[in-house]
Amino acid sequence: MTLPSAADDLIMGLTHVVDLPSLTAAAGAPLGADDIAALVGEAARFTREQMAPGWQEADRHGAHYANGTVTTPPHYKALMKAWIESGWQGVAAPESIGGQGLPHAVWIAVTELASAADMAFFLGPVLTAGAIDLLLGHGTQDQQDRFLPKLVTGEWNGTMCLTEPQAGSDLAALRTRAEPLGDGRYALHGQKIYITWGEHDTTENILHLVLARLPGAAEGSRGISLFAAPKVLPDGTRNALRCGGIERKMGIHASPTCIMLFEGAEAELVGEPGRGLNAMFAMMNAARLAVGVQGVAAGARALELAEKYAADRTQSGRPIARHADVARMLAEMRATTLAARLLTLEAAAALDRHHLLGDEAGQTRLALLTPIVKAWCTDRGVENASLGIQVHGGMGFVEDAGAAQVLRDVRITPIYEGTNGIQAIDLLVRKVAKDGGAAVRGLLAEVAAADPCLAAAAARLGTATTLMLEAQARDPDAAQGLATAYLDACGWVLGGWMLVRAAAAAPDRAALAGFYLARLLPRAEARCLEIEHGALVPIPSLL
Repeated sequence: MTLPSAADDLIMGLTHVVDLPSLTAAAGAPLGADDIAALVGEAARFTREQMAPGWQEADRHGAHYANGTVTTPPHYKALMKAWIESGWQGVAAPESIGGQGLPHAVWIAVTELASAADMAFFLGPVLTAGAIDLLLGHGTQDQQDRFLPKLVTGEWNGTMCLTEPQAGSDLAALRTRAEPLGDGRYALHGQKIYITWGEHDTTENILHLVLARLPGAAEGSRGISLFAAPKVLPDGTRNALRCGGIERKMGIHASPTCIMLFEGAEAELVGEPGRGLNAMFAMMNAARLAVGVQGVAAGARALELAEKYAADRTQSGRPIARHADVARMLAEMRATTLAARLLTLEAAAALDRHHLLGDEAGQTRLALLTPIVKAWCTDRGVENASLGIQVHGGMGFVEDAGAAQVLRDVRITPIYEGTNGIQAIDLLVRKVAKDGGAAVRGLLAEVAAADPCLAAAAARLGTATTLMLEAQARDPDAAQGLATAYLDACGWVLGGWMLVRAAAAAPDRAALAGFYLARLLPRAEARCLEIEHGALVPIPSLL
């Protein structure tokens, strides 16, 4: 039996589960099922032929720093050239700025395939896509005219410069300052850390989007503004910014994670003074959705390696794929990867409904799903990468098999772009409590209508939602100590919903959906029990 590929599942999800053809037809820009299949198929071919072959070689070579210069694996220059020429960078960008104007859901499919092929390389294009979104929403027309064409082609890449040594998740503590120079120009002074692709040798320029404080700015997040600082100025001279080193990391070795020093770098204000964090959230939210997709991609790569190994490896006279416990692990990997994949497409379709149809409900759905996608999908990616190693046995612990690299690479995804604990608190405080649980209850009603098994799980989660809202009103710290359990329960229930919809669209996925409902959905009930019992027992203080 030939199992569906990631591309097959993406095509099924886009055309049937989230019904992108109907959505685009309603928007007056129809994209048919055949068009979607052709696009995803071509993206799969490009990533398989151009990106995947050098994946392990890039990891072994890594990125290197010397005297302010960062060099990437030797084949990355040619790969970046191929990426630029492919046109994929601008797939979802408006046609007016050189993009293809396709739905964001198509970009999400490209993001999964490319991240599975070489996550370290693709981190650069992912952030560039976020920079495009930010400038479209907050840049002036002049800034869009100057910056977007090069970003859309991929000839420039964009970075997101938030974190500082003393200000990790607490951005209100940042100290980088912006001094006015006149004529709308500013000089940036400060240090940023963990800047992905902050310096490298594959594109002609880098546009840094930097959070900083203007003179006299208020303390806290209200005093933060956003600035754009190119590596190379329009006259061809190097701006006063440089890389002070790169991090030695557990994984994504080929992705340069830079310490960036701004030493009077010339920059210009993006958006309104003091509203920089608001503007940056456009890029952060896009990045959070993309990181969730990276979790899916890691699960897909781990699954591909594990299934091939299990089919070829013989023990006790038969392939290990036929041994019950190995079959269980493979089924769990495939089920959770498909559930997470479809959940990312559901979030992307909500974004498209908002952008293409002006549907405010789509914006509400996207806001609710984003923290779940970021956290639940990356947690599943880590678990599936670990299961992939287990399927390989001792060979999985040996680097040559590739399974270990998947785990090393994906382990960052629950951490960056807001830790998964922060995502859980965001879900509870900013999304669920904001409207008294109305949006999540509306979603659970849709889930309950899909399948009797899901109805019971949705009802249990509805009760947990009430408990969480009561706890948040009574004791916010105690509630936030349960937020991760709540998000996880949401993820397991929504994952089941996605697989039930997949089974309705494609009967060959019915067995996988049945396995999920019987073997994996009970994890949501366990998390709900944790909430019910945990609300009565405080977390012990160990310090």
